[in-house]
This record gives sequence, structure tokens and C-alpha cells, in this order.
Amino acid sequence: MLDRKKLNRYFNRTFEAILPLLAVPVALLIGVLMLLALRVNPVDAYRSLILGAFGNISGLTQTLVKATPLLLVGLGVVIAFRGGIINIGGEGQLLVGALSTTAVAISFAALPGWILLPLSLLSGVLGGAVWGGIPGILKAKLGVNEILSTVMMNAIAIQLGNFLLRGPMIDPAEIEAGTRIAQSALLPRHAWLIRLVPRTLLHGGAIIALVMAVLVFIFLWRTTIGYRIRAVGLNIHAARYAGIKVTFYQALSLILGGAFAGLAGAVEVLGVQHRMLEGLSGGYGFTGIVVALFGGLHPLGAIPASVLFGGLVVGADQMQRSVQVPSALINTLLGLIVLLVVGTQIWSTTRARRRETNE
Repeated sequence: MLDRKKLNRYFNRTFEAILPLLAVPVALLIGVLMLLALRVNPVDAYRSLILGAFGNISGLTQTLVKATPLLLVGLGVVIAFRGGIINIGGEGQLLVGALSTTAVAISFAALPGWILLPLSLLSGVLGGAVWGGIPGILKAKLGVNEILSTVMMNAIAIQLGNFLLRGPMIDPAEIEAGTRIAQSALLPRHAWLIRLVPRTLLHGGAIIALVMAVLVFIFLWRTTIGYRIRAVGLNIHAARYAGIKVTFYQALSLILGGAFAGLAGAVEVLGVQHRMLEGLSGGYGFTGIVVALFGGLHPLGAIPASVLFGGLVVGADQMQRSVQVPSALINTLLGLIVLLVVGTQIWSTTRARRRETNE
């Protein structure tokens, strides 16, 4: 009887772990029906998607470029979710981190690169941490729902960026030309992240992201602070009974989540765009949530998840060009994946809690 219970427990946990992984193939199967409705050969479409993302050096490096900010945002989401906090504010935190990085890199352009580059990265981290800390403090002190506050902070960050890029931070060359495109001046070259592969966009931020994933794993599972964050997320009442300052660690989770999103914005500016642009985030803040969920809310699991979703973004663009499908289909396909990943994750979590209660 005992062995049967153990076997059932093992089966249930395995099923709950792999269920979110089925979201992508299920979404792609639904995509087959939509492609057939458009009279497009699904085999040709998905072949172009895979080859576009992983079929050559150009596609592979572009996939890794897209995966880098997704991984960093995902790591921040992992920390927040492990602390029982739902951080929807990655988009705004990323934008503020990118704005902070740009402001520092341009303002202190005279500094040597070995000082300016880490200073610019640090400013992005601090900018994101402050932006994440505001809803964290509101949650801790006033009990404000973090979902609402982080979503509102996203809207504020977008408007702040629009104001700065059309005013104080606009490229002087745009004013002289009369075009007034919403972008900053080009960052000094000695503040750029190094290129890992010549004639591609793959930059040193990819290495930073991988190192951060390992450090987050060590932080959450090998340190006292990480243990307390996870304890708060697992059972807030038990954590409070054990003497853990619940509100402090909830706020800390959001601050750290914001810091990683800010770092994502920093590496995007310093490694890819080399200036602040309107719409720079490209939805990384929201897709990073799916990356974290798909990776099982584990920092190491977020690494392959970020590569997968980076590849989907790159491959979808190639598929659109190759088989001439409308952009709405691409957005619908990616949206289906997001919906199924989140839905299966919620279902698995609810099922696991119900089973633990019954046991």
C-alpha cells in the first residue's frame, strides 16, 4: 500500500511538472488548423520557423540575443514568485533600467570604459530595483495588491519614457534635422558590451545572464535569505509563525525582481541598440513571466525556456516572411502559447495544493 502511494505521488508530481511543457506542441497543433484555414502548408511554415531560429549561425545568435533579456526578466519573476509575489511589472522595470543606463552612459561619457560599462549596468539594476521597490513597499506597508500596482507602474514607466525621449533625452541630432524621432543620442562606444561572434548581435550580456541564473539558484537554495523568501512563498502563515518578517521579504522579492528586469534593460541598450529607443522592451517584460513559468519557476529551468521562446520570436518573424502569413497569425500563435503555459501552470499548482491538503 505504501509503495502504491509513493508511486502515485511520483506520477502526480511528474505529470504536474511536464504538463506546462505540453503547451508549446498543443499551441503549434492549433496553429496547424489556422495555417490550413489560410491555405498555407503547415510543414513549410514550421520548417521556416525552426530553420529561422536554429538553422544557421545568424538565426542561432539572434535567438540567443532575444533569449538574454527574457532570461534576466524571467530570473526576476522566479525570485518574486518564489516569495509569493506576482510581479507583472517587468515591462516597466526594464524600461526604467534602460533609461537609467542611457542617462548614466551619456552623462559620464568621459569616463574610461572599464568604469563606465559596469557603472552603466549598475545604474540599470538600481533603476529597476527602485521601480520594483515602490510596489514592494506599498505591499509591505499598506497591503496594496502587487498585481494592480505593478501594472500601473508599467503604464507610468511607458509615459515617463515617452516624455524623456521627446524632451530631455532626445538625440540633439534629431532636433537639428527636424525629425524629432523619439530616441536618445548614441551611447559612447567604450560603454558597449563586447560582441561574442563577429558580424552578429550576440553580445556579452548573454554570459552575464547565464552567470546570473547560476547565482540566483545559489541565492534561493543555498542562502538564509533565499530560504526565507521561499518559506514566505510556500506558506505565509507558517513563515510568520517561525519569526520571519514576511512583509520585508515580500518587498525584497519585488526589489530583486525589479533589479533583474532593470539589468535586462541595461544589456539591451548596451549590447544591442546602443541607444534608448521608444518601444525598446518589445514585450520582454511579459514574455519573461511565461519563461519563468515554463522553466518551472527554477532559475536553471529558465535558461532553456528563454532559448525556446527567443527562438519562437525569431522563427516566427522568418515564418511570416517565408510563407507570407499575416502578422496577426504570429501574434495569435505566441498568445496561445502564453495562454496555455500560464493556464497549465495554474492548474498544476492548484492540483498539487489540493492533493497535499488531502494527504
